[in-house]
Amino acid sequence: MQLRRKRSVLPFLVGALIALALLPGCSPAGPEASGDFLPAVVTRCVDGDTVYVTLAGRTEKVRFIGINTPELRHPEKGAEPFGREAAAYTRSRLLGKRVYLEMDVQERDKYGRLLVYVWLSPPESRTEAEVRQKMFNAELLLNGYAQVLTIPPNVRYADMFVRLQREARAAQKGLWGGQSNSGH
Repeated sequence: MQLRRKRSVLPFLVGALIALALLPGCSPAGPEASGDFLPAVVTRCVDGDTVYVTLAGRTEKVRFIGINTPELRHPEKGAEPFGREAAAYTRSRLLGKRVYLEMDVQERDKYGRLLVYVWLSPPESRTEAEVRQKMFNAELLLNGYAQVLTIPPNVRYADMFVRLQREARAAQKGLWGGQSNSGH
């Protein structure tokens, strides 16, 4: 009798485990492996690499992973060359727009900001061609508004970002090309 009861429970347990594994974000590899991107709307631009978004009904301050744009208000140096240009570019491209946020290993920095890759539309395969066309972090690098800033453990696109920065530097784009419009 007890053996029969164990056998009848086993298929139920196996089915439940399979169903859980198929739910988005519940796979062992995490949400990024299932292709999940968090839709958000950019509501405010702080500078070239930091924005506020509305995400699932709440406001979040987000910092772009893998890059660094010149500061608008550096605590020691004041405004850095190309800081205004980078902020204006980000504002013109993202403010009021729907974006798709992809996280890496570490979700927040020491300031509590959500750390993200910002996609203008969700990618299908995350190839270098798609990163160039659809990821805003890459767009900032390619146009010379940002430099690579790799902070482990968030390194998913680090090698690709280095290649994109080299390309912008060789073409003397943005901060690699000389004089800033802000006079620095």
